[in-house]
Amino acid sequence: MIRSCACQFGPEGTGSRRPRYCVMNEGEIFAVMAALVWSCCVILMRISGFQVPPVALTVFKGGAASIFFLVAIPVLGESFFPSLPARDYLRLAISAVLGITIADTLYAAALNRLGASLQALAGVIYSPSMVAVGYLLFGEMLGNWELLGGALVVAGVGVGMRKTEDVKSHRDLVVGIVMAVSSHLIMAFGILMVRDVIREHSVVWISAYRFLIATVVLSAVGSLCLSPRQVFIGFARRDIWKIMIPMSFLGPFMGTMFWTAGFKYTTAGRAAIYNQLSTVFIVILAMFFLKERLTARKILGVILAVGGAIVVALQK
Repeated sequence: MIRSCACQFGPEGTGSRRPRYCVMNEGEIFAVMAALVWSCCVILMRISGFQVPPVALTVFKGGAASIFFLVAIPVLGESFFPSLPARDYLRLAISAVLGITIADTLYAAALNRLGASLQALAGVIYSPSMVAVGYLLFGEMLGNWELLGGALVVAGVGVGMRKTEDVKSHRDLVVGIVMAVSSHLIMAFGILMVRDVIREHSVVWISAYRFLIATVVLSAVGSLCLSPRQVFIGFARRDIWKIMIPMSFLGPFMGTMFWTAGFKYTTAGRAAIYNQLSTVFIVILAMFFLKERLTARKILGVILAVGGAIVVALQK
């Protein structure tokens, strides 16, 4: 296992304890990788979303991810039924319903009301949510420099995003913001409420279990509220599987493993700050693959956010 921090200090006897360099620990690397692969997934989601509705897209992503995880378990030589107390199985199931089924549904509903740009702006609540929940559940505190770094990341995302779609009404704006904020708070609680289980057991098995439970629940509820045809239309659209399958592999599968591993090997607040870089990556990838214009405002946002991540990485 990579050490939590690989720092070298000044020569002994000099009284100097200032680090010459400091390498990101494995949890922070996982958090950055989660941001990167999720950003790639978002680009593919944007392309797929023109033809598949949000609920159907979410069910397809969850179903495909469940298959990927279930295949990975025997490949890695792990057990399908690890020895866990019934209480932990229940906690993981509740975590899945909260963090994936409900939070993702709220996120999609907020996206419909706010549009992509305002949703991205509302998404900056992610880091503060993880910090707040981490403090409430574990008493984790960040230093002043780490808080400054987090603030720079949030500021960078806020500056870099601009409104691209009009909101239909003031009510949609208010409801959309509440839904977006709620989705991040519930997502944060959902993963952190089982962090002790995550740290003791396989990330792959836990991710498989959570996604399977969440997808089954979402499919059942969606079929009751909509119709089975609407919920499972993604599986019928084989013409765009070439986009949706890589999307499901990068985001729900690889992204979730990296994201979960980030919280397993570092504190909630630090992982959240690095995860926030996903919005910056999305801006850059959108410029190349979606031909979106990279404005001076977006460039400033990228500089602020990357600068914030560097500040966090250097403050050990």
